[in-house]
Amino acid sequence: MTHPAAPTLSSDEVRRRLREGEEIALLDLREEGPFAAGHPLFAVNLPLGRIEERIAGLIPRRDAPVVLYDDGAGRVARARPVLAALGYSQVAVLDGGLAGWRQSGGEIFIDVNVPSKSFGELVEHVRHTPSIPARELHDRIARGDDLVILDARRFSEYTVMSIPGGRSVPGAELALRVRDIAPSAETTVVVNCAGRTRSIIGTQSLVNAGIPNPVVALRNGTIGWTLEGLALDRGATRRAGDVTPGNTALARQGAATLAERTGVRAIDAGGLRALAADPARTVYRLDVRSPEEYVHGHLAGFRSAPGGQLVQATDEWIGVRHGTIILTDDDGVRARMTAHWLRQLGWREVYVLDDWSSLPRETGPEPSLLAAPLPEVETIGSSDVAALGDGVWVIDLATSPEFRKGHVPGARFAIRADLPGHPALTDVRDVVLTSPDGIAARLAAPELACAGLRVRVLEGGTQGWRDAGLDLESGFDPATALSGTDDVYKRPYEGTDNAAAAMQAYLDWEFGLVAQLERDGTHGFSVLE
Repeated sequence: MTHPAAPTLSSDEVRRRLREGEEIALLDLREEGPFAAGHPLFAVNLPLGRIEERIAGLIPRRDAPVVLYDDGAGRVARARPVLAALGYSQVAVLDGGLAGWRQSGGEIFIDVNVPSKSFGELVEHVRHTPSIPARELHDRIARGDDLVILDARRFSEYTVMSIPGGRSVPGAELALRVRDIAPSAETTVVVNCAGRTRSIIGTQSLVNAGIPNPVVALRNGTIGWTLEGLALDRGATRRAGDVTPGNTALARQGAATLAERTGVRAIDAGGLRALAADPARTVYRLDVRSPEEYVHGHLAGFRSAPGGQLVQATDEWIGVRHGTIILTDDDGVRARMTAHWLRQLGWREVYVLDDWSSLPRETGPEPSLLAAPLPEVETIGSSDVAALGDGVWVIDLATSPEFRKGHVPGARFAIRADLPGHPALTDVRDVVLTSPDGIAARLAAPELACAGLRVRVLEGGTQGWRDAGLDLESGFDPATALSGTDDVYKRPYEGTDNAAAAMQAYLDWEFGLVAQLERDGTHGFSVLE
């Protein structure tokens, strides 16, 4: 089927819309590795092979303005019919792609979650957020000084590696819980993350909220600690305790003041319905509490977006710059603290929903948010796959880190976008596709079937294999892989095996972000003073 030529949009026009507050989604269709090597500030990474899985969450309004680009490798042409079939009607192409952006004088940023990271550097630059170097903190711990160390990352990151004695208090929880953790105003509160952003934002959150304690960020986080030659804890499980009513009330008062100062607006159920019904508005409904609280019970239609992580990685939830954001919690603190940061990050319409009394609720984990029903495919059970001969290829569409952790024995790793026309499949006639939950495999099956292959999908995906009591294989064999591992960017601040040079280079890059923001000119950030 021939599709009409897509309208093009110039880089200058994209920058104008960003500066003037118009809704726009700028989508980079490459894998995360190439994306991290260079992209515009507000580009959102949506790899070609993940569109059906992710776009409904990133761009819930089907007629929102969308602009596509790649690096000239043909992904835009392949993405357009996919988006059209899903009902996205206002899709344009960035004139000249990434090269055109660069040639027009557009600033190029490296790494991921760059709007949030550059904003963190701007906050420190403007507010002179207090910090403490790793060696000084180490010495204070050794002396037994009166201090607490609060790790603002996700619990899953904290438990991999942490500062000795620190406890997990993810960013949005800090203002709510700090008074119960450090009841004496004399106790120094140290906030850390792996690098800089969540340390800075967490520390400044407590300063903004008027906490009476001395508050400092651990300078450069666990990276700075490691570069100083200091040992980290592994497998720690310390968390914050319960919050008391009196301290919750104090936290609520401080959060309300900040929300008012930054222009956050409160709405009720009627306001929620009115915003959601506006056909010209892309609306994001986000629950900023912990994932555990979300599973226990949440408002129908709200996604789980823990507040600290939402500020750190806004582009993982929100694909349309200048969309409308509605946040909720059940304490009056976390949503307002998160909202006051999003307003400073340049989101013009940020609302907080307090009253849940007349709204429907759900329990359980957040369901997969797909843009269309899954296609009907031929499936095969785990026991039948285990009995197949060598002539059948099992292809796993997990991310490369997921594949390394565990896959069906003998499975071959592949990036979905690489499969159509792959030369290694020329003489293959029988394929079993799998992915962690089976969704990516079901989405990819019709593409391969059209190429003349018999394609079956493993029932329940790799999790179904595990549930059947069958063993998984770990590791990665480049000799059998159908794709490289550039689908996931290796962050220099995650994990325990990062080279010192890579960690130092990452810090040096962060230090230069404020200057990049000035050159770019599209950010719209406004730091509360």
